[in-house]
Amino acid sequence: QVQLVESGGGLVQAGGSLRRSCAASGSIVSSNAMGGYRQAPGKQRELVAPITNTGNTNYADSVKGRFTISRDNAKNTVYLQMNSLKPEDTAVYYCNLFPNPIRAYWDQGTQVTVSS
Repeated sequence: QVQLVESGGGLVQAGGSLRRSCAASGSIVSSNAMGGYRQAPGKQRELVAPITNTGNTNYADSVKGRFTISRDNAKNTVYLQMNSLKPEDTAVYYCNLFPNPIRAYWDQGTQVTVSS
């Protein structure tokens, strides 16, 4: 199975920035629409931002204007730039296929913690 390697989580103060990367070992990223997802403690997993394989994007209202999802198909990598982070952005962040995520990739998330 193609592996997804996620990086870029961590601890940041409110108002700070982080950039997450999601790199695939094969062409699964370049061949599919992808999504940035997150799951906060005690909440359901939610879609933060989808991106089509041609680069069209959309954003959840809670992150609009602060987060930017992008992709580099030549590198089979998706990026999620997160600016003006708020404590309520604290969650485990994932990337996965959109709209049909693959169950195995939910094991790959990274923690983002925003302190107030």
